Amino acid sequence: MTASSFKKILNQEKLIYLVVWTIWYIAPLVVIYSHSHLNEGRPFEWGPVLMMWESITVFFVLFLLHNWILAPLLIFKHKTKMYVTCVILLMATFTFYQCSHHPRGPRHPQEMKMDKPQTGSKQHMGPPNRPPMRPPMGMHDVGAFALFLFMIGANLGVKQYFKSQEDRKQYEDLKKASLEQELEYLKYQINPHFFMNTLNNIHALVDIDPDRAKTSVVELSKLMRYLLYEGIQERIDLHRGIDFLEHYFSLMRMRYTDKVKIIFSVPPEIPNVQIPPLLMVPFVENAFKHGVSYQNQSFVNVNISTDDDNMLHFACSNSKNGGQQERGGVGLANVRKRLDLIYGQRYRLTTTDGPAVYSMQLDIPLNV
Repeated sequence: MTASSFKKILNQEKLIYLVVWTIWYIAPLVVIYSHSHLNEGRPFEWGPVLMMWESITVFFVLFLLHNWILAPLLIFKHKTKMYVTCVILLMATFTFYQCSHHPRGPRHPQEMKMDKPQTGSKQHMGPPNRPPMRPPMGMHDVGAFALFLFMIGANLGVKQYFKSQEDRKQYEDLKKASLEQELEYLKYQINPHFFMNTLNNIHALVDIDPDRAKTSVVELSKLMRYLLYEGIQERIDLHRGIDFLEHYFSLMRMRYTDKVKIIFSVPPEIPNVQIPPLLMVPFVENAFKHGVSYQNQSFVNVNISTDDDNMLHFACSNSKNGGQQERGGVGLANVRKRLDLIYGQRYRLTTTDGPAVYSMQLDIPLNV
C-alpha cells in the first residue's frame, strides 16, 4: 500500500472520531437549552453543561488511551494477553473513579428510617451521628461502566474495519504488482522466442535468395522496432498489432514458394481499440512452424474480426504436413498464462486438431 492510500484511510478514521465526539460535546448544550426553552422564564444555566462536559472529558481521555495505546496492541501487534490485562486495569481504575467521585442520589425513605437511631432501644450501640451506609455502586455507575464497554467495543470495531480495508488494499496492490511482474516475465520470454524464429527464417532466405534476404532484413527491422517500442507496453492499438502481422506475413511470403498459400483477413475498418502486444503472434508462429513445408501444398489462414458485443475474434488455421502441432511450447504456454492473468474467465480459446487441418479460435473482450 502506498503512503497516500494509508494516509487517506487514517484520515477517514479520524474524521469518524471527530464527528462522534463533536456530537457528544454539543449534545449537553442542546439538551440544556431545549429544557430552558420549554420552561419559559427559566434562564440558561452553564452549571449542568459543565458537569456533563466533565464526564464526557473523562470518557474522551479513556478513548484516547484505548485508541492510541491499547487498541494497537490487539489490532496491529496481536498481543492479546497484554491488551486484555491493560483493559482490565483501565476498567478497574475507571470503576474506582466513578465510585469515589460521583455522589449517590437520595436514598429510599425506608432505608433512612432503618438507619435512624431508635429512642430507648438498648440494641443501638453505635455513635449517634454515624454517616449512613451507601451501596458500593449505583445505577449511574452501572450506566457509565456499560457506556465505557460500548466505547471500547465501538473503537475496536471501527479500527478493525479500517484495518481490514487497509489489508484488502494492500493485498490488491501486491496482487497487481505480482501480476505486472509475471506479465513482464512472460512477455520477455515471448520476445526472444519470436526473434529466434525470425532469424531462422532470414537464415533460410540467405541460402535461397540473397536479394530477398536483404529485403527481409528491412521487414525484420520493422518488427524489431515494434518489439522495442510497442511490445513492452501494457496495451497497444489494434491496428498496430495488425501492422505487425502484416510485416510478419511479408517476411514469410519471401521465404516460402507459391506452394504455401497465406491468407490474412482483417476488418475493412479497424476499430480504435487496444489489445495486449504479441498476443496473437505465437499462434501464427506455430502455424508456420508446424503447418507448412517447401515441398507440399500447404496454407495458413488468419482472420481477425470484431462484433457488436465488443469482442475480438482471432481465428487461425493451417494445413498439417506430418508433424504434430505445438501444444506445450514456450510461446503458446505463455500466451495461455497471459490470457488467464489478463482476462480471467472472460476469454475463450478453442482448438481443433483434425487429421489434415489444425485450427484455433480466440475470443477476447475489448473493454479490459
